Amino acid sequence: MELSIEISLYPLAQQDYEDVIWQFIKQLHQHADLTITTNGMSTLVSGEYDAVMSKVMAEIKKVHQQLGMSIFVCKFVPSDRSNFVSKYG
Repeated sequence: MELSIEISLYPLAQQDYEDVIWQFIKQLHQHADLTITTNGMSTLVSGEYDAVMSKVMAEIKKVHQQLGMSIFVCKFVPSDRSNFVSKYG
């Protein structure tokens, strides 16, 4: 089963918040079996369900351990949405 997770990271009270976000995205890219698509609002991670869940959760845990207070907003879709093209755009 495939899974896609759309993730937005909000590192609270971090002056260098962009660096924190890009570091999280860079860590996700270290997993060759995941497909990563980034835009100005969020990052989409797609791949095999168990691999996506375990690897994304491990990276989220690292951020929480390093930063303490940070918020992740995630949407989970049970399919590979990495190549989704809207008929409207």
